[in-house]
Amino acid sequence: MTGSTIVDEWYPVGMVSGLEPETATSTVLMGEELSLMKETDSSITVRRGTEERPALVRFGHVWTSLGSPDHPLFSIPEADNAERRLVDCGCVRVKCSPLRAVENFLDIAHFPFIHTGILGVEDHPEVKKYDVEVDEKLNEIWAKKVEFYQPQAAASAQGGIITKYMYRVATPTVSILYKTCPVRKGEWDIITLFVQPVAEDVCDVWPWMALYDDDTPLTDLIHFQQMIFLQDRSILENQIPRLLPLDPKLEIPTRADLTSIAYRRWLKRRHYTYGAQTVAA
Repeated sequence: MTGSTIVDEWYPVGMVSGLEPETATSTVLMGEELSLMKETDSSITVRRGTEERPALVRFGHVWTSLGSPDHPLFSIPEADNAERRLVDCGCVRVKCSPLRAVENFLDIAHFPFIHTGILGVEDHPEVKKYDVEVDEKLNEIWAKKVEFYQPQAAASAQGGIITKYMYRVATPTVSILYKTCPVRKGEWDIITLFVQPVAEDVCDVWPWMALYDDDTPLTDLIHFQQMIFLQDRSILENQIPRLLPLDPKLEIPTRADLTSIAYRRWLKRRHYTYGAQTVAA
């Protein structure tokens, strides 16, 4: 079905808050049917048929693997800061490659045109030069020194600001965004995209946030984030080809696509091809 480097990754398969005690919840990971169960001692088990799979609970979500991971789940130290609000944003099913979903999250240039009046405006479409690097020790991608004008950078924002961003790709299907916190100078809000590959061209997206925001109602925080992603969904579901091309000759990048270029090269080095198009159709 898939290579060992693919099945041995950790993947999100559900929100802990969405599980009922002693009630099985069904889901699908890379075409394999799984069952999640919250036991009487509050521990969570994941099974494929009668076979128990590895399970972790972190960042409000259940993580599992179809293989045998030899590495821990990535770290987000800010998740342990008691001053932050940790927000589960639910799940959005998207008929697109899981890799397309991650790449779209990394794309800054679409803000003025898809999220007009919120994350961007058409009068300010410029993407200034920024830096992209691969952390060889952690085997992660980082995009730094990203700046963009946004009329409403977050649910808590009052008026437009120049928002500073850092993007981090922690695994092939997990991206983490650090962005200017509108209500606490010098701090970063964190917005993540945990992507569950259901099939090569279908994924469940689990946004999660770690914010400095004590005032905005929880429902408003969730609705704001879901609104942003739902604006992206129609674009994602109409992209051609449906799978993410890894050959640079298949799609022509621009300077604004530096993170996308790095992501595709990084996937090729990792031999991660689930949801990817490796040759011309």
